[in-house]
Amino acid sequence: MARKRSRSYFAIIALAATTAALAYAFWPRPLTIDIGKAAIGSMTITINEEGFTRVHDAYVVSAPVAGRLMRVAVQPGDAVIKNQTVIAQMRPANPSMLDIRTREQAAASVEAAEATLRVARADLNKATSDLDYAKRELERYRQLADRGTASQATLDRYEADYRSASAARDNAEAAIAVREAELANARSRLVGFNDRDLKSSVSDDNSIPLRSPTTGNVLRVIQKSETTLSAGAEIMEIGDVTHDLEVVVELLSTDAVQVTVGDRVIIDDWGGDTQLAGTVSRVEPWGYTKYSSLGVEEQRVKAIIALDSPRESRAKLGHGYRVEVRIVIWEAKDTLTIPSNALFRDGDGWAVFKVVDKTAQQTPVKVGKDNGLSAQILDGLSAGDPIILYPSSGITNGAKVAQRMIE
Repeated sequence: MARKRSRSYFAIIALAATTAALAYAFWPRPLTIDIGKAAIGSMTITINEEGFTRVHDAYVVSAPVAGRLMRVAVQPGDAVIKNQTVIAQMRPANPSMLDIRTREQAAASVEAAEATLRVARADLNKATSDLDYAKRELERYRQLADRGTASQATLDRYEADYRSASAARDNAEAAIAVREAELANARSRLVGFNDRDLKSSVSDDNSIPLRSPTTGNVLRVIQKSETTLSAGAEIMEIGDVTHDLEVVVELLSTDAVQVTVGDRVIIDDWGGDTQLAGTVSRVEPWGYTKYSSLGVEEQRVKAIIALDSPRESRAKLGHGYRVEVRIVIWEAKDTLTIPSNALFRDGDGWAVFKVVDKTAQQTPVKVGKDNGLSAQILDGLSAGDPIILYPSSGITNGAKVAQRMIE
């Protein structure tokens, strides 16, 4: 009997322990959650984009005439002064290479010019001889007229012959000058780019100095080496990095319509230790198509941002540098905000779970602005109300909750 009672006691104890274990295992426990609070503070909505700096008035120096550019000595970053600093030198271009046909034609023109020059010189010799003869005849008849043996009419005729002979000689001399010029022109057609006397004829006196059109710095040298350029060819770019720097950002057209001239801009990630301040100075009215890195076709619009920070704070910022900009399109102070991750959809509206006596209470709210991190609450909550962050589908109205302990 004692052994049977002992076994019964053990069975009862085991059953009670099992029942207690099952009750503990299946007893409802509060859900562990993360808790945030509604708070009064400032809130901003920004459009974030990548931009780049540029000099507003950048001058592209180009070749004023076709010619040979000498090697450019200035370097990017060099300081220049308007109308004083010589930034490049140009010289007349070398003549082009002559092919066989052109050279033979030029040589034939030289021979023809030499022949016509010889004819002109022969005409000059004849005109000189005629003038000498007319002069002697005039002197003879003047003596006869003085003695009264020659009439005045005869003397007048010989004076006219003398003047005609003199004019003929002058005409012959002018013809020689014309033929000599024609010969020089014909010979110049034979000058090639490898002519030995070419370098001596093109000296520093023939150089055209190019001076800086503005005061600032050399931004980039487009053509460094000596070369032959056509008129209008670009040589270098000059601008004032210190006083004339601005930021250009390419916005999506849907974002550009929300930006207004005068909007405040925060410039980050430009390489300096502090943020830079700016103001939207212009939103261009023309949009263009651009493909993203993923190949998506986008309509982009350029916005120009003026830098408001002191020059000392951005002294190392140059032309074409990458920056990150945040354009503030809305901001408010002393407004009620909650973390955006506490919101969830409730029909057509929004709701949150407010924690009251360790119980989740679904509370509808009216949401104003939302920047993705914080949401403005217009109605439904008060400052200091605890709310559930990241509400899961397992949380229902009236469920017991407990704050997750952070280890």
